[in-house]
Amino acid sequence: MTAPAPDPAARPAAAPTPSPARSRLPRVPRGIALYSTVLCLLATVAAVVAFTRGSWLGVVWVLLAGLTSNMAWYYARRDRIIAAENAAGPAAQG
Repeated sequence: MTAPAPDPAARPAAAPTPSPARSRLPRVPRGIALYSTVLCLLATVAAVVAFTRGSWLGVVWVLLAGLTSNMAWYYARRDRIIAAENAAGPAAQG
């Protein structure tokens, strides 16, 4: 006995696709903005300590503080945007 051939006209209902902007963003833990802020503060303190001891290694700490500051700003802003999209509901997402 053979199974009946599937009807090409009868397709299963397509699952709703996520919005294109959200589907490209990888899932990142919410705490990464806070983690980046703490790391920025620690790098700033390390830079001050290095410069007061006369070490030029403080330049590396300043660069790390700048990088983590930008990361904290980016992830905090991204979390706010995603929270606003979720609060607006599915009608606003398209």
